[in-house]
Amino acid sequence: MKKMITYIIIALVFLISACQQPPKKEKSIEIDQNGYAILSDQEVENIVKRSFQYVAMYNVNNKFAIGQGGWNTLVADTNLKDHTMTEIARPNNDSFYTTALLDLRAEPVIMFLPAFDSKYVSLMVTSYDHYVDVPKATRNGDFKRPEKILFYSDRTEDYSGEPVNGVDLIYKTTGDFVSAVLRIMPHANEPERFKKIVETIKTTKIQTLSEYQGREPITPEQVDFPKTGQTDLDVFKNNLLEVMQFIFNHISFDTSDEEDRAVLEAYKPLGIMPGKEFNPEGIKIDGEKFYTVAEKIQQEYLAKLNDPNLIKEMSPKMFKTKGLTDLETILTVSIIGPIGLPMEEAMYPNVTSADGESLNSMNDYVIKMTKDQLPPAGAFWSLTLYDKANGFFIPNDSKKYSVGENSGFKLNADGGIEIYVTADKPSNVPEENWLPVNRQDQEIDIILRIYVPDMEKMESWKAPVAEKM
Repeated sequence: MKKMITYIIIALVFLISACQQPPKKEKSIEIDQNGYAILSDQEVENIVKRSFQYVAMYNVNNKFAIGQGGWNTLVADTNLKDHTMTEIARPNNDSFYTTALLDLRAEPVIMFLPAFDSKYVSLMVTSYDHYVDVPKATRNGDFKRPEKILFYSDRTEDYSGEPVNGVDLIYKTTGDFVSAVLRIMPHANEPERFKKIVETIKTTKIQTLSEYQGREPITPEQVDFPKTGQTDLDVFKNNLLEVMQFIFNHISFDTSDEEDRAVLEAYKPLGIMPGKEFNPEGIKIDGEKFYTVAEKIQQEYLAKLNDPNLIKEMSPKMFKTKGLTDLETILTVSIIGPIGLPMEEAMYPNVTSADGESLNSMNDYVIKMTKDQLPPAGAFWSLTLYDKANGFFIPNDSKKYSVGENSGFKLNADGGIEIYVTADKPSNVPEENWLPVNRQDQEIDIILRIYVPDMEKMESWKAPVAEKM
Protein backbone atom coordinates (compact mmCIF):
# COMPACT_ATOMS: atom_id res chain seq x y z
CA MET A 1 0.00 0.00 0.00
CA LYS A 2 2.84 2.36 0.89
CA LYS A 3 4.48 1.62 -2.46
CA MET A 4 1.23 2.42 -4.25
CA ILE A 5 0.93 5.76 -2.44
CA THR A 6 4.58 6.54 -3.24
CA TYR A 7 4.02 5.87 -6.96
CA ILE A 8 0.92 8.08 -6.98
CA ILE A 9 2.82 10.94 -5.30
CA ILE A 10 5.69 10.64 -7.81
CA ALA A 11 3.23 10.65 -10.71
CA LEU A 12 1.50 13.75 -9.32
CA VAL A 13 4.85 15.53 -8.95
CA PHE A 14 5.76 14.81 -12.57
CA LEU A 15 2.30 15.92 -13.73
CA ILE A 16 2.50 19.22 -11.82
CA SER A 17 6.04 19.78 -13.07
CA ALA A 18 4.97 19.17 -16.68
CA CYS A 19 2.08 21.61 -16.33
CA GLN A 20 4.45 24.30 -15.03
CA GLN A 21 6.85 23.93 -18.01
CA PRO A 22 6.71 26.87 -20.42
CA PRO A 23 4.95 26.06 -23.70
CA LYS A 24 7.20 24.78 -26.50
CA LYS A 25 8.21 27.62 -28.77
CA GLU A 26 7.08 27.46 -32.36
CA LYS A 27 9.96 27.19 -34.78
CA SER A 28 10.61 30.60 -36.31
CA ILE A 29 12.95 32.01 -38.91
CA GLU A 30 14.76 35.28 -39.29
CA ILE A 31 13.61 37.77 -41.90
CA ASP A 32 15.98 40.22 -43.57
CA GLN A 33 15.21 43.91 -44.11
CA ASN A 34 13.61 43.18 -47.50
CA GLY A 35 11.20 40.60 -46.10
CA TYR A 36 13.11 37.53 -47.31
CA ALA A 37 13.42 34.45 -45.12
CA ILE A 38 16.97 33.73 -43.97
CA LEU A 39 17.30 29.99 -44.55
CA SER A 40 20.30 27.72 -44.23
CA ASP A 41 21.35 25.51 -47.13
CA GLN A 42 20.01 22.51 -45.22
CA GLU A 43 16.62 24.19 -44.70
CA VAL A 44 16.32 25.09 -48.40
CA GLU A 45 17.27 21.56 -49.44
CA ASN A 46 14.73 20.06 -47.03
CA ILE A 47 11.94 22.30 -48.35
CA VAL A 48 12.83 21.55 -51.98
CA LYS A 49 12.98 17.78 -51.45
CA ARG A 50 9.64 17.79 -49.63
CA SER A 51 8.02 19.98 -52.29
CA PHE A 52 8.92 18.16 -55.50
CA GLN A 53 6.06 15.67 -55.31
CA TYR A 54 3.51 18.49 -54.94
CA VAL A 55 5.06 20.82 -57.51
CA ALA A 56 5.36 18.02 -60.08
CA MET A 57 1.72 16.97 -59.72
CA TYR A 58 0.42 20.54 -59.61
CA ASN A 59 2.26 21.28 -62.83
CA VAL A 60 1.09 18.09 -64.55
CA ASN A 61 -2.57 18.15 -63.52
CA ASN A 62 -3.05 21.86 -64.13
CA LYS A 63 -1.32 21.77 -67.52
CA PHE A 64 -3.59 18.93 -68.56
CA ALA A 65 -6.60 20.89 -67.28
CA ILE A 66 -5.56 23.90 -69.35
CA GLY A 67 -5.02 21.68 -72.38
CA GLN A 68 -8.34 19.86 -72.21
CA GLY A 69 -10.62 22.76 -71.40
CA GLY A 70 -10.69 22.92 -67.61
CA TRP A 71 -11.80 20.77 -64.71
CA ASN A 72 -14.64 18.26 -64.74
CA THR A 73 -13.67 17.37 -68.27
CA LEU A 74 -12.70 14.08 -69.87
CA VAL A 75 -10.44 13.60 -72.88
CA ALA A 76 -9.74 10.21 -74.45
CA ASP A 77 -6.84 9.18 -76.66
CA THR A 78 -7.68 7.45 -79.90
CA ASN A 79 -4.18 7.80 -81.36
CA LEU A 80 -0.81 6.91 -79.85
CA LYS A 81 1.07 9.93 -78.52
CA ASP A 82 3.99 11.53 -80.37
CA HIS A 83 6.79 14.06 -79.70
CA THR A 84 4.29 16.93 -79.38
CA MET A 85 3.36 15.53 -75.95
CA THR A 86 5.24 17.82 -73.57
CA GLU A 87 2.78 18.15 -70.66
CA ILE A 88 4.49 15.38 -68.73
CA ALA A 89 7.99 13.91 -68.59
CA ARG A 90 8.48 10.38 -69.96
CA PRO A 91 4.99 9.72 -71.32
CA ASN A 92 4.39 6.38 -72.98
CA ASN A 93 3.63 5.37 -76.52
CA ASP A 94 2.29 1.92 -75.73
CA SER A 95 -1.17 2.69 -74.36
CA PHE A 96 -4.08 5.08 -74.62
CA TYR A 97 -4.98 7.47 -71.83
CA THR A 98 -8.49 8.54 -70.96
CA THR A 99 -8.00 11.44 -68.57
CA ALA A 100 -10.74 12.77 -66.31
CA LEU A 101 -9.81 15.90 -64.36
CA LEU A 102 -12.19 16.33 -61.46
CA ASP A 103 -13.05 19.34 -59.30
CA LEU A 104 -14.72 17.80 -56.24
CA ARG A 105 -15.28 20.95 -54.17
CA ALA A 106 -18.94 21.61 -54.99
CA GLU A 107 -20.20 18.03 -55.40
CA PRO A 108 -19.09 14.46 -56.20
CA VAL A 109 -18.33 13.36 -59.75
CA ILE A 110 -19.24 9.96 -61.20
CA MET A 111 -17.09 8.24 -63.83
CA PHE A 112 -18.68 5.67 -66.16
CA LEU A 113 -16.25 2.81 -66.87
CA PRO A 114 -17.02 0.53 -69.85
CA ALA A 115 -15.98 -3.10 -70.31
CA PHE A 116 -12.87 -3.50 -72.49
CA ASP A 117 -11.59 -6.26 -74.80
CA SER A 118 -7.96 -5.55 -73.97
CA LYS A 119 -5.03 -7.34 -72.35
CA TYR A 120 -4.49 -4.42 -70.03
CA VAL A 121 -6.64 -1.64 -68.53
CA SER A 122 -6.24 0.21 -65.24
CA LEU A 123 -7.75 3.23 -63.49
CA MET A 124 -5.12 5.36 -61.76
CA VAL A 125 -6.15 8.09 -59.28
CA THR A 126 -3.96 10.83 -57.84
CA SER A 127 -4.26 14.31 -56.33
CA TYR A 128 -1.74 17.12 -55.86
CA ASP A 129 0.04 15.04 -53.18
CA HIS A 130 1.20 12.54 -55.85
CA TYR A 131 0.16 9.46 -53.89
CA VAL A 132 -1.14 6.93 -56.42
CA ASP A 133 -3.96 4.41 -56.13
CA VAL A 134 -5.32 1.92 -58.68
CA PRO A 135 -8.86 1.03 -57.61
CA LYS A 136 -9.64 -0.82 -60.86
CA ALA A 137 -7.43 -3.03 -63.06
CA THR A 138 -7.74 -6.01 -65.40
CA ARG A 139 -5.14 -7.68 -63.18
CA ASN A 140 -7.87 -7.90 -60.52
CA GLY A 141 -10.57 -9.05 -62.94
CA ASP A 142 -12.09 -5.59 -63.51
CA PHE A 143 -13.40 -4.09 -66.77
CA LYS A 144 -15.35 -7.23 -67.66
CA ARG A 145 -18.60 -5.30 -67.17
CA PRO A 146 -19.55 -1.60 -67.14
CA GLU A 147 -19.27 0.11 -63.74
CA LYS A 148 -19.77 3.52 -62.14
CA ILE A 149 -17.37 5.00 -59.60
CA LEU A 150 -18.16 8.12 -57.52
CA PHE A 151 -15.34 10.41 -56.36
CA TYR A 152 -15.47 12.86 -53.44
CA SER A 153 -13.03 14.48 -50.97
CA ASP A 154 -12.98 15.68 -47.36
CA ARG A 155 -14.08 19.11 -48.56
CA THR A 156 -16.85 18.08 -50.98
CA GLU A 157 -19.89 20.10 -49.93
CA ASP A 158 -22.99 18.33 -48.55
CA TYR A 159 -21.67 14.82 -49.19
CA SER A 160 -19.83 12.42 -46.90
CA GLY A 161 -19.76 9.04 -48.62
CA GLU A 162 -23.37 7.84 -48.46
CA PRO A 163 -24.45 5.21 -51.05
CA VAL A 164 -25.91 6.37 -54.37
CA ASN A 165 -28.34 4.18 -56.29
CA GLY A 166 -26.67 2.63 -59.34
CA VAL A 167 -23.12 3.54 -58.30
CA ASP A 168 -20.83 0.53 -57.86
CA LEU A 169 -17.97 2.13 -55.89
CA ILE A 170 -17.74 5.18 -53.62
CA TYR A 171 -14.15 6.46 -53.62
CA LYS A 172 -12.75 9.09 -51.25
CA THR A 173 -9.79 10.95 -52.73
CA THR A 174 -6.96 12.73 -50.89
CA GLY A 175 -7.61 16.03 -52.65
CA ASP A 176 -10.19 18.29 -54.26
CA PHE A 177 -8.51 18.43 -57.68
CA VAL A 178 -7.98 14.91 -58.97
CA SER A 179 -6.83 13.10 -62.08
CA ALA A 180 -8.53 9.77 -62.76
CA VAL A 181 -6.74 8.16 -65.68
CA LEU A 182 -7.67 5.05 -67.61
CA ARG A 183 -4.64 3.39 -69.21
CA ILE A 184 -5.67 1.06 -72.02
CA MET A 185 -3.62 -1.24 -74.23
CA PRO A 186 -5.15 -0.55 -77.67
CA HIS A 187 -3.83 -3.60 -79.56
CA ALA A 188 -2.74 -1.27 -82.35
CA ASN A 189 -1.35 -4.14 -84.45
CA GLU A 190 -4.76 -5.88 -84.52
CA PRO A 191 -6.93 -3.57 -86.71
CA GLU A 192 -10.36 -5.00 -85.82
CA ARG A 193 -9.65 -5.24 -82.11
CA PHE A 194 -8.08 -1.78 -82.17
CA LYS A 195 -11.21 -0.33 -83.81
CA LYS A 196 -13.45 -1.97 -81.20
CA ILE A 197 -11.34 -0.60 -78.34
CA VAL A 198 -11.43 2.92 -79.81
CA GLU A 199 -15.23 2.78 -80.03
CA THR A 200 -15.45 1.51 -76.44
CA ILE A 201 -13.22 4.32 -75.20
CA LYS A 202 -15.68 6.85 -76.63
CA THR A 203 -18.39 5.60 -74.26
CA THR A 204 -16.41 6.63 -71.17
CA LYS A 205 -17.91 9.74 -69.53
CA ILE A 206 -18.25 11.70 -66.30
CA GLN A 207 -21.23 13.38 -64.61
CA THR A 208 -21.64 15.37 -61.45
CA LEU A 209 -23.91 13.76 -58.87
CA SER A 210 -26.59 16.38 -59.62
CA GLU A 211 -26.52 15.58 -63.34
CA TYR A 212 -26.65 11.85 -62.61
CA GLN A 213 -29.76 12.39 -60.48
CA GLY A 214 -31.44 14.59 -63.10
CA ARG A 215 -30.78 17.95 -61.45
CA GLU A 216 -28.86 21.02 -62.53
CA PRO A 217 -25.13 20.71 -61.75
CA ILE A 218 -23.75 22.89 -58.95
CA THR A 219 -21.26 25.41 -60.30
CA PRO A 220 -18.05 25.35 -58.25
CA GLU A 221 -16.78 28.65 -56.88
CA GLN A 222 -14.40 30.26 -59.36
CA VAL A 223 -10.78 29.80 -58.38
CA ASP A 224 -7.61 31.59 -59.44
CA PHE A 225 -4.97 28.93 -59.86
CA PRO A 226 -1.35 29.98 -59.32
CA LYS A 227 0.63 29.89 -62.55
CA THR A 228 2.18 26.61 -63.62
CA GLY A 229 5.80 26.53 -64.75
CA GLN A 230 7.14 25.44 -68.10
CA THR A 231 9.17 23.07 -65.93
CA ASP A 232 8.96 22.20 -62.24
CA LEU A 233 12.11 24.24 -61.68
CA ASP A 234 10.26 27.37 -62.85
CA VAL A 235 7.78 26.99 -59.97
CA PHE A 236 10.63 26.77 -57.46
CA LYS A 237 12.01 29.97 -58.94
CA ASN A 238 8.87 32.04 -59.47
CA ASN A 239 5.96 31.17 -57.15
CA LEU A 240 6.68 28.21 -54.88
CA LEU A 241 4.98 29.63 -51.77
CA GLU A 242 1.83 30.59 -53.67
CA VAL A 243 1.57 27.14 -55.27
CA MET A 244 2.19 25.31 -52.00
CA GLN A 245 -0.40 27.41 -50.13
CA PHE A 246 -2.96 26.53 -52.79
CA ILE A 247 -2.04 22.85 -52.59
CA PHE A 248 -2.18 22.84 -48.79
CA ASN A 249 -5.74 24.14 -48.99
CA HIS A 250 -6.88 21.39 -51.34
CA ILE A 251 -5.40 18.14 -50.05
CA SER A 252 -5.94 16.14 -46.87
CA PHE A 253 -3.08 15.76 -44.40
CA ASP A 254 -2.72 13.02 -41.82
CA THR A 255 -0.86 14.32 -38.78
CA SER A 256 0.00 10.74 -37.81
CA ASP A 257 1.95 10.38 -41.07
CA GLU A 258 5.65 11.23 -40.71
CA GLU A 259 6.03 12.76 -44.18
CA ASP A 260 2.88 14.86 -43.83
CA ARG A 261 4.07 16.24 -40.50
CA ALA A 262 7.50 17.02 -41.94
CA VAL A 263 6.25 19.06 -44.89
CA LEU A 264 3.80 20.98 -42.68
CA GLU A 265 6.59 21.76 -40.21
CA ALA A 266 8.91 22.89 -43.03
CA TYR A 267 6.39 25.41 -44.37
CA LYS A 268 4.78 26.69 -41.17
CA PRO A 269 7.59 29.16 -40.35
CA LEU A 270 7.11 30.61 -43.86
CA GLY A 271 3.44 31.29 -43.09
CA ILE A 272 2.16 28.50 -45.37
CA MET A 273 -0.45 26.40 -43.55
CA PRO A 274 -3.69 24.60 -44.51
CA GLY A 275 -6.70 26.89 -44.49
CA LYS A 276 -4.82 30.16 -44.98
CA GLU A 277 -4.95 32.57 -47.88
CA PHE A 278 -1.70 33.30 -49.66
CA ASN A 279 -0.37 36.72 -48.76
CA PRO A 280 1.83 38.12 -51.57
CA GLU A 281 3.10 40.74 -49.13
CA GLY A 282 4.11 38.12 -46.57
CA ILE A 283 7.41 36.29 -46.14
CA LYS A 284 9.43 35.94 -49.34
CA ILE A 285 12.03 33.38 -50.40
CA ASP A 286 15.03 33.64 -52.71
CA GLY A 287 13.66 32.07 -55.87
CA GLU A 288 17.03 31.95 -57.58
CA LYS A 289 18.50 29.94 -54.71
CA PHE A 290 15.55 27.57 -54.63
CA TYR A 291 15.89 27.11 -58.41
CA THR A 292 19.60 26.34 -58.09
CA VAL A 293 19.05 23.81 -55.29
CA ALA A 294 16.11 22.19 -57.12
CA GLU A 295 18.17 21.90 -60.30
CA LYS A 296 21.07 20.31 -58.38
CA ILE A 297 18.72 17.78 -56.76
CA GLN A 298 17.08 17.08 -60.11
CA GLN A 299 20.41 16.29 -61.76
CA GLU A 300 21.48 14.16 -58.81
CA TYR A 301 18.34 12.03 -59.00
CA LEU A 302 18.34 11.76 -62.79
CA ALA A 303 21.85 10.32 -62.49
CA LYS A 304 20.38 7.55 -60.34
CA LEU A 305 18.71 6.19 -63.46
CA ASN A 306 22.08 4.65 -64.29
CA ASP A 307 21.89 2.47 -61.16
CA PRO A 308 19.51 -0.43 -61.96
CA ASN A 309 19.93 -1.87 -58.46
CA LEU A 310 18.63 1.33 -56.87
CA ILE A 311 15.52 1.41 -59.07
CA LYS A 312 14.92 -2.28 -58.33
CA GLU A 313 15.22 -1.53 -54.60
CA MET A 314 12.74 1.34 -54.89
CA SER A 315 10.21 -0.49 -57.08
CA PRO A 316 8.08 -1.89 -54.21
CA LYS A 317 7.56 1.69 -52.94
CA MET A 318 7.03 3.48 -56.27
CA PHE A 319 3.63 5.02 -57.07
CA LYS A 320 1.93 3.93 -53.88
CA THR A 321 -0.69 5.31 -51.52
CA LYS A 322 0.27 7.35 -48.46
CA GLY A 323 2.15 5.33 -45.87
CA LEU A 324 3.40 2.74 -48.38
CA THR A 325 6.16 4.88 -49.84
CA ASP A 326 8.88 7.21 -48.53
CA LEU A 327 10.39 10.60 -49.35
CA GLU A 328 13.37 9.21 -51.25
CA THR A 329 11.18 7.13 -53.56
CA ILE A 330 8.48 9.71 -54.22
CA LEU A 331 11.14 12.37 -54.81
CA THR A 332 12.86 10.11 -57.34
CA VAL A 333 9.70 9.34 -59.33
CA SER A 334 8.58 12.98 -59.22
CA ILE A 335 11.83 13.99 -60.92
CA ILE A 336 12.12 11.07 -63.35
CA GLY A 337 8.50 11.26 -64.46
CA PRO A 338 5.41 11.83 -62.30
CA ILE A 339 2.31 9.64 -62.31
CA GLY A 340 2.98 5.97 -62.80
CA LEU A 341 1.69 2.58 -61.80
CA PRO A 342 2.76 0.52 -58.77
CA MET A 343 4.92 -2.52 -59.44
CA GLU A 344 2.00 -4.96 -59.30
CA GLU A 345 0.66 -3.21 -62.41
CA ALA A 346 3.88 -2.18 -64.14
CA MET A 347 7.62 -1.97 -63.63
CA TYR A 348 9.94 0.53 -65.28
CA PRO A 349 13.52 -0.78 -65.45
CA ASN A 350 16.07 1.39 -67.21
CA VAL A 351 18.26 0.20 -70.05
CA THR A 352 21.78 1.38 -69.24
CA SER A 353 24.92 1.31 -71.36
CA ALA A 354 27.17 -1.74 -71.35
CA ASP A 355 30.23 0.45 -70.73
CA GLY A 356 28.67 2.31 -67.78
CA GLU A 357 28.73 5.67 -69.55
CA SER A 358 25.69 7.87 -70.15
CA LEU A 359 23.77 7.07 -73.32
CA ASN A 360 24.27 9.80 -75.92
CA SER A 361 22.89 10.49 -79.40
CA MET A 362 26.44 10.90 -80.69
CA ASN A 363 26.63 7.09 -80.55
CA ASP A 364 24.65 4.22 -82.05
CA TYR A 365 23.51 1.33 -79.84
CA VAL A 366 22.04 -2.15 -80.10
CA ILE A 367 19.95 -3.84 -77.38
CA LYS A 368 19.87 -7.63 -77.59
CA MET A 369 17.57 -10.06 -75.79
CA THR A 370 17.34 -13.82 -76.30
CA LYS A 371 13.97 -15.53 -76.01
CA ASP A 372 14.70 -16.33 -72.34
CA GLN A 373 15.78 -12.74 -71.65
CA LEU A 374 12.57 -11.07 -72.85
CA PRO A 375 10.75 -9.14 -70.10
CA PRO A 376 8.47 -11.43 -68.02
CA ALA A 377 5.23 -9.54 -68.68
CA GLY A 378 1.81 -10.97 -67.85
CA ALA A 379 0.18 -8.45 -70.20
CA PHE A 380 2.78 -6.84 -72.51
CA TRP A 381 6.09 -4.93 -72.56
CA SER A 382 7.52 -1.96 -74.42
CA LEU A 383 10.82 -0.11 -74.68
CA THR A 384 10.74 3.68 -75.12
CA LEU A 385 13.37 6.29 -76.01
CA TYR A 386 13.52 9.81 -74.49
CA ASP A 387 15.82 12.79 -74.29
CA LYS A 388 17.22 12.69 -70.78
CA ALA A 389 17.00 16.39 -69.92
CA ASN A 390 13.26 16.82 -70.47
CA GLY A 391 11.95 13.27 -70.69
CA PHE A 392 10.23 13.89 -74.05
CA PHE A 393 10.07 11.69 -77.14
CA ILE A 394 12.83 12.46 -79.65
CA PRO A 395 11.29 14.05 -82.79
CA ASN A 396 11.75 12.03 -85.99
CA ASP A 397 10.05 11.76 -89.38
CA SER A 398 9.05 8.13 -88.75
CA LYS A 399 7.25 9.07 -85.51
CA LYS A 400 8.91 6.03 -83.95
CA TYR A 401 9.48 6.33 -80.22
CA SER A 402 9.04 2.82 -78.85
CA VAL A 403 9.31 -0.87 -79.61
CA GLY A 404 6.58 -3.17 -78.34
CA GLU A 405 3.35 -4.96 -79.12
CA ASN A 406 1.46 -1.77 -80.02
CA SER A 407 4.19 0.14 -81.83
CA GLY A 408 5.44 -3.05 -83.43
CA PHE A 409 8.41 -5.39 -83.14
CA LYS A 410 9.80 -8.41 -84.93
CA LEU A 411 11.39 -11.32 -83.12
CA ASN A 412 14.32 -13.15 -84.69
CA ALA A 413 14.29 -16.81 -85.74
CA ASP A 414 15.22 -17.90 -82.19
CA GLY A 415 12.42 -15.89 -80.55
CA GLY A 416 14.70 -13.11 -79.29
CA ILE A 417 15.04 -9.52 -80.50
CA GLU A 418 17.64 -6.91 -81.45
CA ILE A 419 16.59 -3.28 -81.07
CA TYR A 420 18.71 -0.59 -82.72
CA VAL A 421 19.02 2.99 -81.44
CA THR A 422 20.78 4.75 -84.30
CA ALA A 423 20.75 7.93 -86.37
CA ASP A 424 20.23 5.92 -89.58
CA LYS A 425 18.42 2.59 -89.81
CA PRO A 426 20.77 -0.27 -90.65
CA SER A 427 19.73 -1.86 -93.95
CA ASN A 428 19.04 -5.32 -92.51
CA VAL A 429 17.03 -4.13 -89.50
CA PRO A 430 13.19 -4.26 -89.48
CA GLU A 431 11.57 -0.82 -89.24
CA GLU A 432 9.70 -2.01 -86.13
CA ASN A 433 12.96 -2.68 -84.26
CA TRP A 434 14.55 0.72 -84.96
CA LEU A 435 14.50 3.77 -82.67
CA PRO A 436 15.89 6.88 -84.42
CA VAL A 437 18.05 9.51 -82.72
CA ASN A 438 19.24 12.86 -84.03
CA ARG A 439 23.01 13.01 -84.32
CA GLN A 440 23.85 15.62 -81.69
CA ASP A 441 25.39 15.81 -78.24
CA GLN A 442 22.23 14.85 -76.37
CA GLU A 443 21.94 12.43 -73.46
CA ILE A 444 19.14 9.91 -73.86
CA ASP A 445 17.14 7.53 -71.66
CA ILE A 446 15.73 4.15 -72.62
CA ILE A 447 12.99 2.84 -70.34
CA LEU A 448 11.29 -0.56 -70.36
CA ARG A 449 7.69 -0.90 -69.25
CA ILE A 450 6.63 -4.35 -68.09
CA TYR A 451 2.86 -4.57 -67.55
CA VAL A 452 1.66 -7.06 -64.91
CA PRO A 453 5.17 -8.40 -64.31
CA ASP A 454 5.73 -11.96 -63.15
CA MET A 455 7.11 -11.14 -59.69
CA GLU A 456 8.78 -14.51 -59.22
CA LYS A 457 10.65 -14.26 -62.52
CA MET A 458 11.49 -10.61 -61.91
CA GLU A 459 13.60 -11.68 -58.92
CA SER A 460 16.24 -13.14 -61.24
CA TRP A 461 15.50 -11.28 -64.49
CA LYS A 462 17.95 -8.58 -65.52
CA ALA A 463 17.23 -5.63 -67.78
CA PRO A 464 19.18 -5.65 -71.06
CA VAL A 465 22.02 -3.22 -71.72
CA ALA A 466 22.68 -0.99 -74.71
CA GLU A 467 25.91 -1.91 -76.48
CA LYS A 468 27.76 0.84 -78.34
CA MET A 469 28.13 0.05 -82.04
